[in-house]
Amino acid sequence: MSQGEPTPDVRRLDVRLLDVTEEVLERLLDLALGDADPDEVTPPLGAGWNAERIEWFRKYHRDAMAGLDGTSQEKSWAIVTGGRIAGSIRLKRTGPGAVETGIWLGRSFRSQGFGGLALKLVAAEAASAGATVLEAATTPANRAAQALLRSAGAALSEQPGSVRARLGLLQPPVRRQAGLPAGMSQE
Repeated sequence: MSQGEPTPDVRRLDVRLLDVTEEVLERLLDLALGDADPDEVTPPLGAGWNAERIEWFRKYHRDAMAGLDGTSQEKSWAIVTGGRIAGSIRLKRTGPGAVETGIWLGRSFRSQGFGGLALKLVAAEAASAGATVLEAATTPANRAAQALLRSAGAALSEQPGSVRARLGLLQPPVRRQAGLPAGMSQE
């Protein structure tokens, strides 16, 4: 967003997480190829969007389709706003009660409030999956990611070559089973 443009009203933004399917995967890849730097989306695997990076991208998201309880212990979603895919966010189990998140947005979707809302949604997913701690890592140079994590309430700590974030999660209330008085459950 350039100077002089109105600040978006995040209360009016429509952001949701969409499970990655084969069709969604190809739409995510199209966004990444046209609207993101490859180093923001994949590990360093050579220069530019080469065949190795594209194959890594597809394999990563396919492996994550099994979810947090699958072999990879990871789940990814497309971030959707106004019916358009804006980027991707993920969770990965890292230990008892702990998950790590990572996010990328296409350049044309940055600085509009979408990242903060997606982070809130993925934190709710993490809590629903039983996580009590949400962690993230970024680089010291990535001030936008640090600001996003701070705005979510994460505590940041600098380490050589990285910035680590840690956010405690509230567990969702236990739902009562329909038809039973409070304090009773089916056995």
